[in-house]
Amino acid sequence: MTSRREGSPFQGLATVALKEAADHMNSARIHLVMLLVILTAIGSVYAAIGQIKMTVSEDEFLFLRLFTTAQQPLPSFVSFLGFLIPLVAIALGFDAINGEYSRRTLSRILSQPIYRDALLTGKFLGGLLVIAICLLALWLLVTGLGILLLGLPPSGEEIARGLAFLFASFVYAGVWLAVAMAFSTVVKSPATSALCALTLWLVFTVFWPMLAPLIAGALAPVDPLNPMTAVHQINLQQAIARVSPNVLYGEATLALLNPATRSLGLLFASQMNGAIMGAPLPLSQSIALVWPQVAGMIAALLVLFTIAYVAFQRQEIRA
Repeated sequence: MTSRREGSPFQGLATVALKEAADHMNSARIHLVMLLVILTAIGSVYAAIGQIKMTVSEDEFLFLRLFTTAQQPLPSFVSFLGFLIPLVAIALGFDAINGEYSRRTLSRILSQPIYRDALLTGKFLGGLLVIAICLLALWLLVTGLGILLLGLPPSGEEIARGLAFLFASFVYAGVWLAVAMAFSTVVKSPATSALCALTLWLVFTVFWPMLAPLIAGALAPVDPLNPMTAVHQINLQQAIARVSPNVLYGEATLALLNPATRSLGLLFASQMNGAIMGAPLPLSQSIALVWPQVAGMIAALLVLFTIAYVAFQRQEIRA
């Protein structure tokens, strides 16, 4: 006969989340990772400012070019974030649950008036809180450097697009935090869970862009006598590539930080009737353009967290 739970399953959620966030903020691990992120961000932004100052063309959204302009050998700020945000998220979550197992503290935590629901959700929200603080601080740092070195403030729409970009980065980080926590729940060893999460990150970052054209070519070969088969193959290739959160994040940031972007897929001449070439889209249309990508990342986050939740609920915990 099973005993019935009393009270809310999320009792103590705020306590767990704040304690987890405080532990992360005081850990040497997050300090080292964030130092790497800040140094690379400052380097890429400084190089972008030097490149922007050498241009004489008028640009309505000059401030947004801080995030997208690259100067060899440094990539753009957005490229750095797409590469480093998963590392920060994985560093925060790879030992969230199995670390408690290895320290033999999980049974003692759950002996308090805290259910598994609150423990897992609190650890996840604590990691998200730390990520939100780090991303906001980094965005303010880049904005401040831009104002100081370029000598002009951002416009209202540039601030709004920057905040939308910040939200997309937060969701992207949440996906990788959910990946790390899912492996932390399923795999007993923290080292193994970190290796699994990093392997998945490498697959999606390095190998998936190369695999997507091969898979699309095998599933939908091009018929030289039928041009539409080439269009079908390109559409299939894009659909396969969008399985990767990195691709979704890249497309979302492209449309938000480059207002002239009108499509994230194939764009036919008939779709450009009445459009002014190079004219920027309003912010509302850019958000509508990237909403499927952001919604896809949110869906992936929820699915991964659900996997971790179900696995954690079914685990046997012994003192």
